[in-house]
Amino acid sequence: MKILQLIIILTFCISCSSCDTRNDDNDTTTDDTPPVTETFTDEELLDMVQKDAIKYFWDYAEVNSKLARERYHTDDPSNDANIVTTGGSGFGIMTIIAGIDRGFIPRGEAVARLQTNLDFLETADRFHGAWPHWMNGTNGDVIPFGTKDNGGDLVETSFLCQALICLREYFKEGNEEEQALAQQADELWKGVEWDWYTKGGENALYWHWSPEYEWEMNFKLEGYNECLITYVMAAASPTHPVSAEAYHQGWARNGGIVNGGQRYNIPVIFDYNGASGNVGPMFWAHYSYLGLDPRGLTDQYANYWDLVHNHTAIMYQYCVTNPRQWEGYGDDCWGLTASYSRNANGSVGYSAHQPNNDRGVITPTAALSSFPYMPEECMSFLRYLYEKNRQKLVGVAGPYDAFAPHYDWVTRRYLAIDQGTIVPMIENHRSKLLWNLFMQAPEVRQGLVDLGFSSSTHGI
Repeated sequence: MKILQLIIILTFCISCSSCDTRNDDNDTTTDDTPPVTETFTDEELLDMVQKDAIKYFWDYAEVNSKLARERYHTDDPSNDANIVTTGGSGFGIMTIIAGIDRGFIPRGEAVARLQTNLDFLETADRFHGAWPHWMNGTNGDVIPFGTKDNGGDLVETSFLCQALICLREYFKEGNEEEQALAQQADELWKGVEWDWYTKGGENALYWHWSPEYEWEMNFKLEGYNECLITYVMAAASPTHPVSAEAYHQGWARNGGIVNGGQRYNIPVIFDYNGASGNVGPMFWAHYSYLGLDPRGLTDQYANYWDLVHNHTAIMYQYCVTNPRQWEGYGDDCWGLTASYSRNANGSVGYSAHQPNNDRGVITPTAALSSFPYMPEECMSFLRYLYEKNRQKLVGVAGPYDAFAPHYDWVTRRYLAIDQGTIVPMIENHRSKLLWNLFMQAPEVRQGLVDLGFSSSTHGI
């Protein structure tokens, strides 16, 4: 009988390729065997990358506040474990909203998590209503981002407020608990003193204020970068608004923001700060547009859909043309933006990659967060990641922050501000969820009108 049982067990194991007792050392695959390429539908891939990127904000959140950690290193999880980033937390809130709507996150659990987030923000350090760039997740105290950057950060605050508006709109007609959450989000964003950050009434916004150093950082928000949303939020505030003159004279430089240059016969439209006649890093087409819908959005200076689409198209053409002849660049491997970077000596650094600062480093968020603008080209990159290089380039919380094919280099690290735009922008491509939430907010609509914007898409 025992012999018969042994024969049955052996027969089962031989016939079952997934038998638990299989020894991988006996695998017949050799180094010369080409890797197997998996294939998925577009929808399967979009689900896959969204579910993976959500993990950064769900599984790897700061343990007390449950907001976004500044960074996560897979080889050193304790690194900066309690540093919470304000802007990245805003992106994380929008990521969770998209996750709820997709059914990737249980709604009740997400509401409890978001309640923890808002309770923390309610008691954390604020400086004339603005949160700092970094906070200590254990107690809400400011952590200086630099020696003099130890107070309010208006730009990071605007990224967070963009998310609070979306949260309010998403839950305002929910159950009693959800309506209370929406009301709390409303009160938090209305507490920001945007007018204080005009430095005593100037026609411009300033990025920083510190109770110790006051205005010594002296960073005026002018010209084109990632800060458009800061002016939109400041104009939309029902409690501490800034005037339209601040937008036109400060941000738009009385029309000087416009640039007639072209790259690859594609108009650049705006004068990108530090890259006049060219384009800057791709995050400039992402951070302000997680909620602000560029489709049909115009003012006296630009058509904003053309602006962000052209930015993406120029970046794509640059990588395909590959003037510096980096190995690996092509129509399925493209996208430069700010991220971890490879230093000349092979160590890990940080850099704002763009055509004028190309180090051979590709950052996945650059293409993945551009899905609304050039979906076919972005899908080619997504297939490059998940069908051809998943084992190498995708980790525990989605695509790793950066890689350089030329050097066969990958950093197995994550940054909140990079991972945080992937899910919201892909969701805007798929369902327009966050664009619709933000653009339906009455204060936003009035603020845009006050600044001279119109939106054919949203009837503004």
